[in-house]
Amino acid sequence: MRILITGRDGQVGWECQRSLQTLGDVVAFGREQCDLAQAAAVREMVREVSPDVIVNAAAYTAVDRAESQPALARAVNAEAPAVLAEEARRTGASLIHLSTDYVFDGTRAGAYVEEDATHPLSVYGQTKLDGERAVTSSGAPAMILRTSWVYATRGQNFLRTILRLAREREELRVVNDQWGAPTWARSLAEGIAAIVARAGRDRPSIAASLAARGGVFHMTAGGRTSWHGFAERMLARVEDPARRLKSLTAIPGSEYPTPAARPSNSVLCCDRLAQRWGVALPEWDVALDLALAAGEQFA
Repeated sequence: MRILITGRDGQVGWECQRSLQTLGDVVAFGREQCDLAQAAAVREMVREVSPDVIVNAAAYTAVDRAESQPALARAVNAEAPAVLAEEARRTGASLIHLSTDYVFDGTRAGAYVEEDATHPLSVYGQTKLDGERAVTSSGAPAMILRTSWVYATRGQNFLRTILRLAREREELRVVNDQWGAPTWARSLAEGIAAIVARAGRDRPSIAASLAARGGVFHMTAGGRTSWHGFAERMLARVEDPARRLKSLTAIPGSEYPTPAARPSNSVLCCDRLAQRWGVALPEWDVALDLALAAGEQFA
């Protein structure tokens, strides 16, 4: 089996290289090897690799910057997935595409299920939704995985930012009225590997499996918390003698305005994934403890 991974230097793409390497020949591309904003380059990449499975872990994820760069966000988040799906359909390959909780507006009282109406609040959310629609309408054997609040012990993300700021400041003010499930990139990658392993061992069997049991699924850590709760948990678990922080203050989102609006409720129900594929990620706090125990948070 040959597996093509996009976004190899990103949080999920980097972890996918590790989790998928036991299932076949992994070929991973980053921005330097293929600019996803260039449709011709995306098409050339797929034809060069001739994969059985494509895992699209790349995205334009600068949520606030996307408000002023909508064309670039659309090229990466909507047009590139359309090309990947088109190439997958043409060759009989399968596509696993990562999407986001930001396709919802956050007004639902409980956890969102896959059939709930989408209503993005931002350019980022809209372009990711357009990418979903392009994949769905392509006719390719595909699975769309919506996730939320992704973090890792490397790169730039909320976990790393909080740990860094705790060394630099005596007070941090963190939003406590936006709810979601912080999801460790490694947990996501391991879940994707489990899906690929269950789907089959060659191109026809994987394509048939995704054609029969694919579609849109939610894949996040279990449980829920606020950004403040997430920060509080990580700070309680990390012993850092260089920490200057004395106060972690909870604030409403209205006191932390951003160019792009965020959904106040990003909790996704993942029952469909568990029922159809037997895949469920750990609870968010359990996964966070595992991530911090990996000892890479300051790498």
